[in-house]
Amino acid sequence: MWYPSNVTTALTEEPVTLQEVKQQCLVESSDDDVLLTRLIKAARSHVEEYCNARFAVQTIRTECDSFSDFARLPEGPLKSVTSIIYFDPAGAEQTLDAAVYEPRRDGLEPSISLKSGQAWPRIKPGSRITLTAVYGGSAPDSVRHAMLMLIDHWYLNRSAAVTGTIATTIPAGVDALLSNNRRGV
Repeated sequence: MWYPSNVTTALTEEPVTLQEVKQQCLVESSDDDVLLTRLIKAARSHVEEYCNARFAVQTIRTECDSFSDFARLPEGPLKSVTSIIYFDPAGAEQTLDAAVYEPRRDGLEPSISLKSGQAWPRIKPGSRITLTAVYGGSAPDSVRHAMLMLIDHWYLNRSAAVTGTIATTIPAGVDALLSNNRRGV
């Protein structure tokens, strides 16, 4: 079982730029740059949660109960493994040698498997294994466009948009653009 993830190194670059957002929203001045920058972060966060995937490079630490959990990582896409830390049966903290395992970067569904001839080490009962890894990468065009649509919608509608008696929180088409980039569905 995987436990909630913690970002240890935040992203340094958003999937869409302020300039792209200003073009989408037809904004020519810099008066709303702070608001638009906040909307970029909100849109990325929303899209990452909706898709259960990271679209900006960030380092994340996650804990699990067993090496068998590595058959499906809790995040994706995987760029690299920083470390795998566990407690041996005597309770001493150990870092797993990279010669034991190999990351499988299978798009949105990465895993970590044993290399040929290797075995997972025994761990102290009740302890957790800590995986620190770098996730994220280039957001597909469909994800970037969905983000731009969300930002434009939120910029023009500072609260839920009401059409007749129906309130909408995201514009039509965003779900369609994101549907092929969702993990675990």
